[in-house]
Amino acid sequence: MNVTVDGTPMTAEPGRTAAAVLMLAGRDAGVFCGIGVCFNCLVEVNGERDVRSCQRVLVDGDEVRTR
Repeated sequence: MNVTVDGTPMTAEPGRTAAAVLMLAGRDAGVFCGIGVCFNCLVEVNGERDVRSCQRVLVDGDEVRTR
């Protein structure tokens, strides 16, 4: 699938979370707990703010912005 991270187009396997895609891209995903309770990994997805990247499974065409 094709996604965009901070304006950079990327290809990722379907079913990956935003945090996984960020880590594969070499970006600091801010993942501490990995289960959605620490809120350390908040990103923006398609304009939706405060999305927990470790919980959000991306779909083709998603746009992710880190803080």
